[in-house]
Amino acid sequence: MQDPIADMLTRIRNGQKARRARVSMPGSRIKESIAAVLESEGYIEGYEASGEPGPERTLSVELKYAQGEPVIRRLERASRPGLRLYRGAHELPRVMGGLGVAIISTSTGVMSDRQSRAAGQGGEVLCIVS
Repeated sequence: MQDPIADMLTRIRNGQKARRARVSMPGSRIKESIAAVLESEGYIEGYEASGEPGPERTLSVELKYAQGEPVIRRLERASRPGLRLYRGAHELPRVMGGLGVAIISTSTGVMSDRQSRAAGQGGEVLCIVS
């Protein structure tokens, strides 16, 4: 697998199209951090990591629906292995004028664009959610 984060986002998109309540994927620390940001911003119900750290680790994400429609309308990878996208704190994208979220990987961890701006830290723009 060349891009595990893109695989995670694709599994979430496909799960929502199929109206699944939960999707599972191979787990990692970065995926758990992204799931934590999605949960804190209200885009997913929750997540659970099971198994020992390593190749056997599994991440299970519980998807969220509002009135039968998926809460996540747009979920796309911004930075990718072939073209990394780094931005300073003042250059971070504002998704839908602040209604959406950009997930940023900073030196202090993975956080939303709002948290990153408040902390005055830039970093790699991992994905865009709205």
